[in-house]
Amino acid sequence: MGRAVTLIRSSSLSDVAEYAYAATAPAEARLIFLAGACPLNADGSTAAPGDYAGQAAKAVENMRTALQDAGASLQDVISTRVLVASSRQADLVTAWQVVRDAFGDHDVPSTLMGVTVLGYDDQLVEIEAVAAVLDA
Repeated sequence: MGRAVTLIRSSSLSDVAEYAYAATAPAEARLIFLAGACPLNADGSTAAPGDYAGQAAKAVENMRTALQDAGASLQDVISTRVLVASSRQADLVTAWQVVRDAFGDHDVPSTLMGVTVLGYDDQLVEIEAVAAVLDA
């Protein structure tokens, strides 16, 4: 089965960004809209309190599980939004690097945002994603 997602890189825009500027999926693709992946352990507690990288890693792990349960993988993600509860750019970059590394060569269009607060106690990171798959 081929991949549904085509990443689009623009030669007219800066190459400093560590992601494709756009992505497409064919009309016959099944879209998967994921709830924000949170850094929650199986018991509902927040993983890695105070640790932006640790929470980003747990959120990626949980996102992988949700994708797998929906019949997809990180390679099927068409876009992400990474939310980081901080006003410090360094904290955003710390979380982003973990997410970016997890995607490897599949550098999907992404938005990195600092927010004031997230929904769970001690939560610092959340990752929203949309995926597209071609069902066999």
